[in-house]
Amino acid sequence: MTAMFVNLPVTDLERAKAFYTALGFRLNPQFSDHNAACLVVEDGHSYFMILVREFFQTFTDLPLGDPAVAPSVSTAIFLDSRDAVDERVAAGLAAGGSEDRPAADYGFMYQRQVSDPDGNILEFGYMDPVAAEQGPEAFAAQQA
Repeated sequence: MTAMFVNLPVTDLERAKAFYTALGFRLNPQFSDHNAACLVVEDGHSYFMILVREFFQTFTDLPLGDPAVAPSVSTAIFLDSRDAVDERVAAGLAAGGSEDRPAADYGFMYQRQVSDPDGNILEFGYMDPVAAEQGPEAFAAQQA
């Protein structure tokens, strides 16, 4: 697999671009226009395509749901530290997002959710490197 694009429907493209760039994602103007914007999550690998709802609708014959009332996906992005998680969520809240659930701290893993202004859920997390490589039991053994 060379790259992954997560397509998200939005009602206001300019507002969504402001939100996602506030989270630290870089706008790629080469793949952006009046219908869509490409935001780089991880250069060369992961991207968000935020699409105005009318344009998103052209990709399916099924009706689009409203993620603010019936979410169907949560996109999780893991970062290098707990502080980085808190910083991203704070940036999202300052840019008009909402945090509808409290942080989840499992010891080996820390996660927080922030919803964009349209209700699309982003989850930022940190996992201890030992747990990520060897599983939660290895983290617990390390703590004992």
